[in-house]
Amino acid sequence: MDMTEQIRSRRSVRTFDGRRLLPEDRARILEFAQSAGNPYGIGIAWKLLSAEDDRLSAPVIAGADTYIAGKMTRQPHAEEAFGYSFERIVLFAESCGIGTTWIAGTMDRAAFERAMDLGENEVMPCVSPLGYPSDRMSVREILMRKGIKADSRLDYSELFFERDFTVPLTEKRAGDLGNALEMVRLAPSAVNRQPWRVVLEEDAAHFYEKRSRGYVSGDGWDIQKIDIGIAMCHFACGLEDANRAFDVTVCDPGISVPDGVCYVSTFVLR
Repeated sequence: MDMTEQIRSRRSVRTFDGRRLLPEDRARILEFAQSAGNPYGIGIAWKLLSAEDDRLSAPVIAGADTYIAGKMTRQPHAEEAFGYSFERIVLFAESCGIGTTWIAGTMDRAAFERAMDLGENEVMPCVSPLGYPSDRMSVREILMRKGIKADSRLDYSELFFERDFTVPLTEKRAGDLGNALEMVRLAPSAVNRQPWRVVLEEDAAHFYEKRSRGYVSGDGWDIQKIDIGIAMCHFACGLEDANRAFDVTVCDPGISVPDGVCYVSTFVLR
């Protein structure tokens, strides 16, 4: 499967054609999910849910009955790990002709958490419908996409930097990492905030979060770090496409950061 091709072709789908997911597609998705790891080695339990059988509702979704959800123990880097693993599943679904969209708030969360049998100190960060896209978007979906400018992305120079945050990176200077960085630029995020920032050094790519207000809960859970995990997944896909080996570490390089920006993780390039 060419992950970068799926990244370029995928869009969030909220309007489905009403068909239930075929048994063979259910099996393929669940099998892939069990193997969708993350750089932090954090385990996630995945489950397919039925809106009808489990009494679930998500008002922004039309025509889909099946959802995929994952639960995990709260721990350091849980958000990034979830974003990374779930995005790999989303891209695999795209390769199977199955539509998805990330949902964190616009759903009956209590019902979904009951269906997932959420335990103490466990969290279910996000879910996604799984289904076959309708030929036409609903009016609600069209308006939602316009409202968040779903098809727009920040400029290269706003997201990527060379050595530190004072030197914007150009596409020419990105060299053979240009495609992997473009995959990052195309990543989806909550309300299309695009909170990732990347600083390139000689053999490393440092990922940072540019925080927006209102995305960190009272207990410290940071929804935008899930977005960082998605961006990291896209970068990994670009590296894999170029047959570039890498490791992911957590070792702050000590680069001076702008206000509201914090270090997350580093790709060590080999």
